[in-house]
Amino acid sequence: MSDTFDLVVIGGGPGGYNCAIRAAQLGMSVACVEMRSTLGGTCLNVGCIPSKALLHATELYDAANSVFPKLGVKTGGVSLDLAAMMKHKDASVEGLTKGIEFLFKKNGVTSVLGRGKFLAPGRVEVTAQDGKTRILEAAKVVIASGSQVMSLPGIEIDEKRIVSSTGALALSKVPEHLLVVGGGVIGLELGSVWRRLGAKVTVVEFLDSITPGLDAEITKQFQRTLKKQGFAFKLGSKVTAVEKGKDKLNVSVEPAKGGASEQIECDVVLVAIGRKPVTEGLGLEDIGVRITPRGFVPTEAFQTNIEGVYAIGDVTHGPMLAHKAEDEGVAVAEIIAGQAGHVNYDVIPSVVYTHPEVAAVGKTEEELKEAGVTYKVGKFPFTANARARVNLDAEGFVKILADAQTDRVLGVHMIGPEVGNMIGEAALAMEFGASAEDIARTCHAHPTLTEAIRQAALGVDDRIMQM
Repeated sequence: MSDTFDLVVIGGGPGGYNCAIRAAQLGMSVACVEMRSTLGGTCLNVGCIPSKALLHATELYDAANSVFPKLGVKTGGVSLDLAAMMKHKDASVEGLTKGIEFLFKKNGVTSVLGRGKFLAPGRVEVTAQDGKTRILEAAKVVIASGSQVMSLPGIEIDEKRIVSSTGALALSKVPEHLLVVGGGVIGLELGSVWRRLGAKVTVVEFLDSITPGLDAEITKQFQRTLKKQGFAFKLGSKVTAVEKGKDKLNVSVEPAKGGASEQIECDVVLVAIGRKPVTEGLGLEDIGVRITPRGFVPTEAFQTNIEGVYAIGDVTHGPMLAHKAEDEGVAVAEIIAGQAGHVNYDVIPSVVYTHPEVAAVGKTEEELKEAGVTYKVGKFPFTANARARVNLDAEGFVKILADAQTDRVLGVHMIGPEVGNMIGEAALAMEFGASAEDIARTCHAHPTLTEAIRQAALGVDDRIMQM
């Protein structure tokens, strides 16, 4: 026996559940297969959402100790209740997963919990946790299976002392010394959480700089700021072994280019060297779906080399970002429905939710130079922004890159307070092909942090008017 649908989506994360909901809105009968016991994928269950809950809570805790007194707010002593903090995180996740369940019911999407595997291009077998199987058939199938943690060779992640991002979100006590392997977004965000709560944090990064892919000037400022906060960095270095002692871990670190090894003692090691697509066990090879040596599924207009089989999100090309997957999920649903689904890959923002935050959209200076594009730069520091000054939160700047001939905005890069929210304005401007002058001529409320964007746009033409 089999259940027949117009569309089957494998994966209930941001890409998958948005794809399923949009397809249902367009009149299709849809089933969404999710291997976890709850919907939402990595992002909602053990990624974006729980990490932001802890980042927000620990930022307030840190501010209560360091900023509140300067603002004349006496707290009478601040103490940490880690169990309560974790309870809030878990409650946030539970509420949002139930929200997706509600949206599925509202839109008529059938949720099927279990592991999906292709038996044929339009035939998917789902094995539930109790071993029972169910066959789903559909003319179209979308692979939205997401990504999983990459591990270091020879180092076993136990999620207790040697942890991935999943374990780092659920530590039962604050480590005295946390060693983070990897200077990317995940490692720096989770390192920030535990540093604010009192941990010593050391970051070991293979490359010579942190946050690869970000604008180099932003990265330089970012690392300098994190150092002031107490982060220690070992760049151009690699972890070669982790030895478990009774109470401590002994980590072997050596130069990436070779050289003498040093030993670092710590309590917890967080492995945050990146993520890899989830393609194993899906039966993709059995039906002939092409997979790259790194495990990604190549697509054209979201379709794989097999007719009627599509792929979106972390499992295919492009940045591993939840909002990128969401846009692709909506676009592929619209394409399957005969509409003109589209994703503008030149305007996908990225954010690092540390404090200060880092946000970017579009091209970096390095990319423009490599492409031979002539451009102009406008920069404005938050130290000259009235709202940032009165909030005692004025570190960082906004940088706008505009085409030297047309003035069209090519990239916007920020480090500072609440820039993760501010980057939306820049993305909207770029989506509509705005020039720096367009932003400069748009009235911004005063006093707000977003005035820094307008002043940076004015700076492209050397006419900043605030100090």
